[in-house]
Amino acid sequence: MDIEQELGERGPARSGPRDSLFLLTSLESTGGAPLGRARVRNLSATGMMADCERPVPSGIEIFMDLRGVGRVKGKVVWARGDKIGIAFDREIDPQAARKPVSSLSKTQPRSTHQHARQVKR
Repeated sequence: MDIEQELGERGPARSGPRDSLFLLTSLESTGGAPLGRARVRNLSATGMMADCERPVPSGIEIFMDLRGVGRVKGKVVWARGDKIGIAFDREIDPQAARKPVSSLSKTQPRSTHQHARQVKR
């Protein structure tokens, strides 16, 4: 593969550092229309690259929920088949998306059903 072809498949180059990861999210238009799920492959403070389950057109504004970060608005700046590049409207902390999702901690109250089962023993 030559360098021109490789650059064409990846989309435009970015200058900021980015993290490679595997994170699932759902995309929706700013009007609320679902655009399908996406696998986030690269994440930086200013944008991300993702594989989508269906084509998403370049140039549209979208919302996505990123684990550990929250709801983020961005614009699809390039699309190549099922891959897209998104520029965020605001900078995020990409390391927040890497933090593990914690399970129910011992300090959180249990549901009434769990507590009732424990009392009956």
